Amino acid sequence: MYRTIVLAYDGTREARAALREGADLAVLCGAEVHLLAIVAPNIAVSLAEGAASQNLSDLQLSEVRGVLDEGARKLLGLGLRARSHLAAGNAAEEIERVARAVAADLIVVGHREQSSFARWWRGSVGSSLLPRAPCSVLVAVASK
Repeated sequence: MYRTIVLAYDGTREARAALREGADLAVLCGAEVHLLAIVAPNIAVSLAEGAASQNLSDLQLSEVRGVLDEGARKLLGLGLRARSHLAAGNAAEEIERVARAVAADLIVVGHREQSSFARWWRGSVGSSLLPRAPCSVLVAVASK
């Protein structure tokens, strides 16, 4: 059924639910797993000058790498070896890019509850991904 799965992971409760569901499917299908974490572009950091902006970028990158390593350890604990990917940019665009690059046939993302205003302001990764995804998309909902 699924041969290659991309799991978007940021360490949140919602992402952990997506990781579990994606891992269950990967085990059932014997699929290859690609774990993806994304560093969101920060306009303030990119516009700032000097060493302070470099330190902030390094800190953000280090935190995201730690989250990615955590996800990989969780998958390993479930008997899966994942290829880890770290990207920077718009989440939906980066998920699409990696999914195309690895010829994924499933993308798994988490669903985050947001107010209508927040969804309008920030958008929804799942909604943004649907019209551009090169494959099926599973939006996992964390149990309450």
